[in-house]
Amino acid sequence: MTLGEALAAGLAALGLDLDDAARRKLLAYLDLLEKWNRTHNLTAILDPGQMITHHLLDSLAVLPHLPARPGLRIVDVGSGGGLPGIPLAVCRQDWLVTLIDSSLKKAAFLRQAAIELSLRNVDVVAERVETYRAATPFDVAISRAYSSLATFVLQARHLVAKGGSLAAMKGAYPREEIEALPRGVRLVDARRLEIPGLDAQRHLILMESSAA
Repeated sequence: MTLGEALAAGLAALGLDLDDAARRKLLAYLDLLEKWNRTHNLTAILDPGQMITHHLLDSLAVLPHLPARPGLRIVDVGSGGGLPGIPLAVCRQDWLVTLIDSSLKKAAFLRQAAIELSLRNVDVVAERVETYRAATPFDVAISRAYSSLATFVLQARHLVAKGGSLAAMKGAYPREEIEALPRGVRLVDARRLEIPGLDAQRHLILMESSAA
């Protein structure tokens, strides 16, 4: 099975209908990630087939659980190699996606990826999330393998508009982290995600903060 076929099968299993242009951009993103990873240490996964499941499909599994409205402002906290922000931006070009990472090298990759993939809906910020102040609050702040829930909330909740969401992508259900959430933070939902071809637990933890 080619990478394109593996991606198409995974998208179908997730119930996502993407056009050929979006699929080509997702595969082109993996090519860039693999190329830059040789010098920038963006991912520990080196096999392109595993990148399909562990990176692209894992990132896109959250799409049905995020607000679908056009113009959504979403910030990817600690974006690293652009996950989940770049796959989300490819699939939802009517969203405004900001990628934040304090590493200048990773931010350089993110900017180059946005240019080469013609992602005009992507902005890149090379700054620590806790010191970044956006001109307009975001509807959603999302993180993937970033930190504990409490740390994520404390560092990122100032970026989210009132009534917005903090979404953390986790592996096993983080019961102890949920119990340790700071005061003023409400657990909205904890969705188990089924990733095609990935035999591991994945969860999306959705929260709201009254201090946002």
